[in-house]
Amino acid sequence: MTRSQVRYLLGTPMVADTFDKERWDYIYYLKKGHSRKVDSRRVTVYFDAEKVAKIDKPSAAVAAAQDASAAAVKAGRTYY
Repeated sequence: MTRSQVRYLLGTPMVADTFDKERWDYIYYLKKGHSRKVDSRRVTVYFDAEKVAKIDKPSAAVAAAQDASAAAVKAGRTYY
């Protein structure tokens, strides 16, 4: 993918690294209902010669733990 394709799919990067022009960071926040708990996720896209070279995202274990926490809040068993 090119930079313009990534921008089309993910939007403008939340953080454009001023020291490394080949890195874009996307930070997402999710708050469900009246809960005070806010889940956040971070995705980093690295470019090489104007094409995507690597994508870093939360590990499956971290994402699963965040999803389980959100499900517990939704079920009403946990309040923050």
